[in-house]
Amino acid sequence: MPTHTFTLNGNQVSVDCDDDVRLLWVLRDLLGVHGPKYGCGLDVCKACTSHINGKAFNPCSVPVSKIAPTDEITTIEGLPATVGKDLHPMQEAWLEMDVAQCGYCQPGQIMTAVAKVRQARDAGRDITDDDLDEIRNICRCGTYSRIRQAIKAGAKKM
Repeated sequence: MPTHTFTLNGNQVSVDCDDDVRLLWVLRDLLGVHGPKYGCGLDVCKACTSHINGKAFNPCSVPVSKIAPTDEITTIEGLPATVGKDLHPMQEAWLEMDVAQCGYCQPGQIMTAVAKVRQARDAGRDITDDDLDEIRNICRCGTYSRIRQAIKAGAKKM
């Protein structure tokens, strides 16, 4: 069985599994990282959104064989460490805005929000309503207005 090595939340990890195993199952079942949620397995709902090399991606749709040893995977568990705090500013905004209801989609929502703010900043601007309109994470409780408010508040602190 092949061994796959990459960086996960700042630590190098290695797992033995078939090349075609989706990274979400490697994270959840083999490495015990449960922040990325299984929703659809088709790259549609975005409940599993994590970061690869700082960019949002959905590990449910990526075979572990596509992850290089130099790739850095960050899940919601590792997000605070990217700013050296107990909570990332986006997580703090989520709490301040009382976003979560059931909470299932929230790790993916937060990871998408952070990546979207970084993308806007890399383009030399603040996040806009048009940027927020591009976010396609599904929230089965429908807290979209609070999600948008939290993203704007979190962006100001990032």
